[in-house]
Parts: sequence; structure tokens; C-alpha cells
Amino acid sequence: MNSTALAYRKTAAEGASGFGMLIALYDTLAGDLRRAADAERNNNIEKRCLEVNHALLVIAHLQDWVDGESGGELAQKLIGFYSSLRQKLIEAQARRSAEMLEQQMALVLDIRETWQEMELRGGVSSEDRGGAEASSYAGSESTPTQPTVSSWAA
Repeated sequence: MNSTALAYRKTAAEGASGFGMLIALYDTLAGDLRRAADAERNNNIEKRCLEVNHALLVIAHLQDWVDGESGGELAQKLIGFYSSLRQKLIEAQARRSAEMLEQQMALVLDIRETWQEMELRGGVSSEDRGGAEASSYAGSESTPTQPTVSSWAA
């Protein structure tokens, strides 16, 4: 990343909301996975490993934000998603599968879109907390609930 892009990201991060920071991390994660898939297709194993390793760091950072004790059902589902995502990335590397990396990127982008919708709505009211959207993430059998600001640890 060049110094201009780094300066832009730093400035954006300083003024970002909690959702904004979360969305930025999902953007970074999706970019890592796209570059890893491209590297795999180009047989650039070193670049693929670099990108997947960075993606794993981002996933760890995202998972550290989740408050597993007081975050409720959403927190448990996010922890499960991050764990499954990490496992799928390792499997994609072992199988040398750009397609698997792209499938995980698509899941990340789906969840990123949900966070962005939440930011635009201004969070979730207490009436909305029970109404979960029906979709399945990364092999999870259960349905994720709508995220709330209070679901995250500081």
C-alpha cells in the first residue's frame, strides 16, 4: 500500500463510526481474499500466502471485537462464522482453490452489506432484534440475527 492510500485510510478511520470501522475491516478482508484468489490463479504462491495470512489477521481482529459472554446469540454466530471462515481459508490454501477463496469472499461481502445497512438505519431498535433475516453463512445451519451496537465489546 502506498503512502497516499495509507494516509487516506488513517484519516477515514479517525472519523469512522463503529460500523464504519467494521465495514472497513470487511472491505480489507474481501480485498485480501480477492488478491489471494488472483495470486492462486497466477500460480503466485508467495503472494497468495501473504494475502491469506493478512486475511487471517483481520479475522482474528474482528473476532476479538465480539463479546462472547454478553453479546448473545449474534456474538455466538459471529464467532462461529469467523471460525468457519478461518478453517475454509486454510482448506482453500491446501487445495490451491481460487474458487474456494472467492466463495468465502462472497460470504464476507454479504455480511459487510448487512453491516452497511445497519449503519444506514442507525443501528437496531429493540423491536427489530427478534426479526432475523433468513440466510446461512459459511456452512452454518443457523440463521444470524440482526447485529446491534451493544453486541460488540469495546
